[in-house]
Amino acid sequence: MSRVDGYGRIDRGRTLTFTFDGRTYSGHPGDTLASALLANDVHLVGTSVKLGRPRGIGAAWTEDPTGLVQIEKPFPEMLQATVVELTDGLVARGVNGQGRLADAADPARYGRKHTHADTLVIGAGPAGLLAARSAARAGESVVLVDDRAEAGGTLTGTERIDGRPAREFVDEVTAELARHPEVLHLQRTTAFGQYDDGFVLALQRRTDHLGTAAPAKKSRQRVHRIRALKVVVATGAIERPIVFEDNDRPGIMLASAARDFLHRYGVLAGREIVVFTSDDAAYAAAIDLAGAGANVTVLDARDSTPAEWKTRCDEQGIVVHQSTVVTGTEGQERVSGVLAREGDGVVRLPADLLLVSGGWNPAVHLFSHVKGELAYDPTLGAFRPAGTLSGVSVIGAANGTFDLAGVLHDGAGDEAPSTEPEPARLPVKVLWRIEGDPARQFVDIQRDATVADIGRAVRAGMRSVEHVKRYTTIGTAHDQGKTSGVIASGIAAELLGRPIEELGTTTFRPPYTPVAFAALAGREHGHLFDPERVTSLHSWHVAAGAVFEDVGQWKRARYYPKPGEDMDAAVLRECAATRNGVGILDGSTLGKIDVQGPDAGVLLDRIYTNMMSTLKVGRVRYGVMCGNDGMVIDDGTVLRIAENRFLVTTTTGGAAPVLDWMEEWLQTEWPDLRVHLASVTEQWSVFPVVGPRSRVVIGELFKDVDVSNEAFPFMSWRDTTLDGVGVRLARISFSGELAYEVNVNSWYALSLWKRLLEAGEPHGITPYGTETMHVLRAEKGYPIIGQDTDGTVTPHDLGMSWVVSKKKEDFIGKRSFSRPENQNPLRKQFVSLLPNDRRTRLPEGSQIVERQPGGTLPEPPVPMLGHVTSSYHSAALGRPFALALVKNGRARIGDLVHVPVDGALVEAEIGETVLVDKEGARRDG
Repeated sequence: MSRVDGYGRIDRGRTLTFTFDGRTYSGHPGDTLASALLANDVHLVGTSVKLGRPRGIGAAWTEDPTGLVQIEKPFPEMLQATVVELTDGLVARGVNGQGRLADAADPARYGRKHTHADTLVIGAGPAGLLAARSAARAGESVVLVDDRAEAGGTLTGTERIDGRPAREFVDEVTAELARHPEVLHLQRTTAFGQYDDGFVLALQRRTDHLGTAAPAKKSRQRVHRIRALKVVVATGAIERPIVFEDNDRPGIMLASAARDFLHRYGVLAGREIVVFTSDDAAYAAAIDLAGAGANVTVLDARDSTPAEWKTRCDEQGIVVHQSTVVTGTEGQERVSGVLAREGDGVVRLPADLLLVSGGWNPAVHLFSHVKGELAYDPTLGAFRPAGTLSGVSVIGAANGTFDLAGVLHDGAGDEAPSTEPEPARLPVKVLWRIEGDPARQFVDIQRDATVADIGRAVRAGMRSVEHVKRYTTIGTAHDQGKTSGVIASGIAAELLGRPIEELGTTTFRPPYTPVAFAALAGREHGHLFDPERVTSLHSWHVAAGAVFEDVGQWKRARYYPKPGEDMDAAVLRECAATRNGVGILDGSTLGKIDVQGPDAGVLLDRIYTNMMSTLKVGRVRYGVMCGNDGMVIDDGTVLRIAENRFLVTTTTGGAAPVLDWMEEWLQTEWPDLRVHLASVTEQWSVFPVVGPRSRVVIGELFKDVDVSNEAFPFMSWRDTTLDGVGVRLARISFSGELAYEVNVNSWYALSLWKRLLEAGEPHGITPYGTETMHVLRAEKGYPIIGQDTDGTVTPHDLGMSWVVSKKKEDFIGKRSFSRPENQNPLRKQFVSLLPNDRRTRLPEGSQIVERQPGGTLPEPPVPMLGHVTSSYHSAALGRPFALALVKNGRARIGDLVHVPVDGALVEAEIGETVLVDKEGARRDG
């Protein structure tokens, strides 16, 4: 074990058991999986994605590019070991290149919350804490978010603020914030995206203070959608590594990470430690680790050592080598030795841990998300915010202030607490890489991307760092280039012979850290992902064993299988029963628009291609709507209810778009028309009763209605009542059979449906679904808009020139019909296809080609004649058939064509669209 007594803030009074790579280990509440593994001397956690090289823990938090693991329990997900809070029973394994997706839905809840505040502070380090306290004291509403389990940022506890240990200061400030009713303080919450107007998205990991998973009644994670007048970015900085040969071995990590593991978790990550630095910050880590019992050697790339740090090192027995750089490492599953160049000589130092520190990069990602400009600061060797953004301020280390006194001042201004003087700082020596084999110098360790890869990108002509990123994939892994991005810019700048300030950085984009799709979806999954609309009969359909399909947002019964039936068998049975007897369909989802007003007829004349104003009260007319380009956009029937009132029906999917279309014309082009529109789709339930026995069923149930052809002709409607409830009957047929559409207020739909079934039982009434409806209409050549059309089809292409009025002066799309292209005889036209083998059902969407004499396709490109739009098995025909759009199709009736299906050519004959009852005799019974 590598635990050190007297260090860490974990709860050593409790022990947690976890499994990694099949072995059982122990840890404590407050551990991360990474700290628990290191405490158990486990440094190898997996292998790399491309080269299969060993990978370990490279940092202590989200900047870790190497320590990816696959969590198996409590739920499969791939995460960084550094961010996984240890829970009892956790099961994980190392990732060998790639993780795996869960094979079942996560049962946990994910939530969302909207929050508004005067000030949002991102980061609960010392600067952020003081900024939040100042805002709270000023009476502002405040939200403070921080991604770690506890406030304090990177404070180790060894610092002293206002003469007290830093942790006491943190506790005091957080306690004061807790007393303010207008302060919302959220730990374990990562602000992962900042957007315009003070909008920030933050992900809260909802676990208790012991690291135990949230109870089932709570969300595992919650996305906070925060809107603030002011946003204070106090996100700190990320230590920057230095690139050298074999810098990817387990046992190599950032110097700050080893210090964090010691003070936060009581873990001494190595005993024989080499610290390679070009910056002062690593000395604090070296001294603390030596004080915990490690043998530490410092290699400083600079020519001199800060005097005070040198004195402290001497007191701890730390040997410091100046003007020395690491050139490579040795070891298999963990570093065993460090190769260094001191002057002109090469030395080998034994080591089980190599710490690297090349300076610090301000965490400016959120500032960049809102297009905050960055400027290169040569004294830091880093990019920092330049200029200001309205409503956004950046403070502390995120703004390039790296001394504690300066950080405290940034957060509290003149009210900043005092701190002990810090050692005088020497400038950082900017080192992107050390000379060596570029193929073994890793820039993005997760992507196995090397200096050699950057060299290839530059030689290939890449001059932009954005292009270099995409060529090499550097910065595209889970860590989003937190440790590799600026280094890649520096190395590319060197290879291009350009200053890094001119080259700049890649664009930082949300999310700052990986966010689970489940968290983004929240509770909007399953039935809540896309609102499901159901008819008043839905419960009856379910009880009847219906198989449903989604039509728009509606759940519609597709077919009703009996035991042992598949869809084809059920549909053939339903078709035969309807053609030969009587069937009933729930057609309630069809769009219905109530059009009222003195100019209702005028509006409809302009909307439809045919005349509607001449329709008599009590009659029905079929109509087609076209867009400005003359292409069909919807169709349906129009009932004239009164002199100034019409009921327009649309396709199910067209209900909302058609209403929107009509309103757009009415409100923007013809506001002078006195017309009002209202959707009544949900108010009316509609049941087509279809088949040769339908007249008997309707006549027996509605005895006061004369259902004869003479009294109740096709395309007319009648109002009646049943037990005091108003019912509207319409002679409309979408099957070519004798049919009555029964309309009723949806409150009474289920009762009326049952009465219709009861009345039809002696006649063998059969409920049928949408699939049978499609077959019946296709046998009669009735197109379905959106299935047999694709936005490039005119009424003439459908063989429906009769529906386009020649009397009207104008209507939407009329001018387009005269365009030369619309008169082109080679336009695709609506026809039927009959496979000659009488058994192949042509897949919908299949391409149609000229008949090939040899039975094989020529070399591509093969000219296409058209495509199959609808295809079914037919009980009436006793064979499969299809509808299609074919170039000059109506002139080619009787021709043979080929349809490629599963690598073979199926011969089919082009035919007329009406395949059943061509004379239309069945319509009137």
